[in-house]
Amino acid sequence: MKMTTLMVRIGLLLALLGVLLPVHALSPAEARAIVQGETDERLAALDQAVSRADGGLPALVEALLADAVRVTHAQVLIVEADQARDAATGQPAVLPAEAEEVISNNRMRSALEAVQASLRLLSPDAGVRGAAVTELARRTLEPAQLPLIDKALAAETDPALRSQLKGMRAALLIGAADPTQRLEAVRQLAGSGEPAVRSLLQERLSAEPDAGVRAALRQALSQVADRLAWGERLGVIFTGISLGSILLLVALGLAITYGLMGVINMAHGELMMIGAYATYVVQNLFRSHAPGWFEAYILVALPVSFLAAAGVGALLERSVLRWLYGRPLETLLATWGISLILMQTVRSIFGAQNVPVENPRWLSGGLALTRNLTLPYNRIAIIVFALLVLGGVALLIARTRLGLFVRGVTQNRRMAACVGINTARIDTYAFSLGAGIAGLAGCALSQIGNVGPDLGQSYIVDSFMVVVLGGVGQLAGTVVAALGLGVLGKLFEGMAGAVLAKIMVLVLIVVFIQKRPQGLFALKGREA
Repeated sequence: MKMTTLMVRIGLLLALLGVLLPVHALSPAEARAIVQGETDERLAALDQAVSRADGGLPALVEALLADAVRVTHAQVLIVEADQARDAATGQPAVLPAEAEEVISNNRMRSALEAVQASLRLLSPDAGVRGAAVTELARRTLEPAQLPLIDKALAAETDPALRSQLKGMRAALLIGAADPTQRLEAVRQLAGSGEPAVRSLLQERLSAEPDAGVRAALRQALSQVADRLAWGERLGVIFTGISLGSILLLVALGLAITYGLMGVINMAHGELMMIGAYATYVVQNLFRSHAPGWFEAYILVALPVSFLAAAGVGALLERSVLRWLYGRPLETLLATWGISLILMQTVRSIFGAQNVPVENPRWLSGGLALTRNLTLPYNRIAIIVFALLVLGGVALLIARTRLGLFVRGVTQNRRMAACVGINTARIDTYAFSLGAGIAGLAGCALSQIGNVGPDLGQSYIVDSFMVVVLGGVGQLAGTVVAALGLGVLGKLFEGMAGAVLAKIMVLVLIVVFIQKRPQGLFALKGREA
């Protein structure tokens, strides 16, 4: 079956070249030069055959890649099952017992694959031509491929493929001996927005002897760099918003437990870790028991991670924290000890090493806006998810009976108790809600990195800074602070590196809090 498919492809390529190219028959000597000798000699013979568009070349290339070529002292044979035919004439032949198998090393196979992709540029199927262009874009083009690219460019009707072929042609001509051709290539490449083109122009500038071409190269480099700079700036902003959305998810739970309840919960990061491990468990259950539904596991993991973290939060509040309200130092120390217990418990159950959580296919890949800017789907999903969670929390606090009770208990516990509100139960509900939101943050974080026992430690300090900077108890301030710190941190990181960026952000927050202790959005009126 494999050989039958091979022969069908060979026949199609032969017919295609017979229609589109002036065919030069592949001679026995030329076929032998391609399959025998040193690698450099074989590559040179292959380049010559490509430049002449030899008629038997597609069949020979396909057969070499399929390890279906044998050679004798007189012939080069393409073997199909138990039959053979001459590689040059295409005529049936007898396969002698002494025929030797042709071996191609990795370098030769890479060149053969590039030639195969070049030949597919002439396919009548636009999808095949597009795949060939994509394949060639990943490889180093050889000057011998220029005639074939010219023919493909003359026959191409798709505007996008024509643009890419023109770029390939320019990349080949930039090293031509004729300064006029090099100048033409530079002007063509000046309209590109690809990082590889910038590298190509920089490399050529260092070796260019012609003053006019050097001037054109500098101008083209400036244009390409300006075009790439916009993609880089947008990439920094998107990365900052993505980081800000993660901080927002983590800080939303703290905005309730610390902002509304006044509990300094140092175990908040470990509640987030519990949500991440719950996602890992759900993933493994789907992989083992429902592999056909694996792509939907994240939809089940979201409520499971919320409930797992909320359950642990309720247990902590009922057993420890309810006895420590109004005593911030004891609360801080107790929750710090709880965080250590939770981390060690996870290490005992799952091990100390990170565990992998796999993205569903619909969250893999990214949206390519420019050649140097791709927005990953999983980060886009986290941004959207953070906004949805924010909207849900805002509605819950402002529009529901539970939210009314939470606000009432927060503002005046004694009066709330006097009107019949079970304040102890509301404390448990509120703390569980904050813990559950932390679990949702852990589920989201599992989609962009590995899950480990120390996962929460990376975000707890930043999330506290978000809550304090935004204003204690203010959801709007939490949103602005999270997104602002995310974007600002990434901007500083690009200028000074990751460590100095953290220090610069911390210094700015300290200075800001000195000037405005109540944060960006302070409580006003009776709420204060």
